[in-house]
Amino acid sequence: MHLVFYSKTDDPGPWRDAIAAACPEVKFDVWPDIADPGSVDCTLVWKPPKGWHGQFPRLRAILSLGAGVDALLEDPDLPQGVPVTRMVDAGMGRQMAEYAAYGVMHFHRRMHEYSAFQRERRWLPLEPVMAGDFPVGILGLGVLGRQAAELLRALGYPVHAWTRTPATVPGVTNHCGAGALDGLLRTVRSLVNFLPLTPQTQRIIDRRLLDRLPRGAFLVNLARGGHVVEEDVLAALNDGQLGGAMLDVFETEPLPAGHPLWTHPRVVVTPHIAAVTMAADAAGQVIANLRRLSAGQALSGVVDRSRGY
Repeated sequence: MHLVFYSKTDDPGPWRDAIAAACPEVKFDVWPDIADPGSVDCTLVWKPPKGWHGQFPRLRAILSLGAGVDALLEDPDLPQGVPVTRMVDAGMGRQMAEYAAYGVMHFHRRMHEYSAFQRERRWLPLEPVMAGDFPVGILGLGVLGRQAAELLRALGYPVHAWTRTPATVPGVTNHCGAGALDGLLRTVRSLVNFLPLTPQTQRIIDRRLLDRLPRGAFLVNLARGGHVVEEDVLAALNDGQLGGAMLDVFETEPLPAGHPLWTHPRVVVTPHIAAVTMAADAAGQVIANLRRLSAGQALSGVVDRSRGY
């Protein structure tokens, strides 16, 4: 079997070593060093250029290095009939849950205000708010969102979740369907986005949505930059409708140096690090799928292209 690795941000070394140890029969090439594109069976990729997969006429599988596959599915030339798989948790669930909890606690414990006080050298204790009085809303309750909901619930926050179809997590209030979103938004003081990026969720976090939150609510986005209308978030921050935002993903990455989000006093910017695919945790999923592919069996983690996840 012939596999080609492509990523501008991931080191191929740990993946090569793990796959070689478990599947020594797999030929592991790293783009662009490919002797024979016509012999390639599968790819292990993160954000390859549009049209890139068209050079492999015998391609049988596309394995994503991440949980999100929106960048792959946006390629109009992505080969039809070739299964696309995504990482299912692979250690990312815990990382994202921790980031979400940190984002919520940062604003709940008023650390954004204390950071400003520190810059001004002001010693000013603020009135605390109990976790039970700081309801959190989670958009999306898949494998990753579920872990965040469970962690936040364990920390004492009332947790509400909005989902496309009914979902049950003990202690979490589920708001199901498009008509239920308004009820969640009007209830929560912090909104955490875990939605997959699909045509239906593109730019969903706009001014209309933000205006349905209680005044001064907070936003944590660790899903995709395409979910957010950034100019609407800035406007809501500037007029006080939004009290603060912690943003890990952006419409353009890296975030341009002159973008106003960098310097906004109530925004925390991180460089798409809420969850990082670690080969030590995720290689097992890739190896299992390589074995299934070799045996002619159905792959795990296959993406429904019509839904986008």
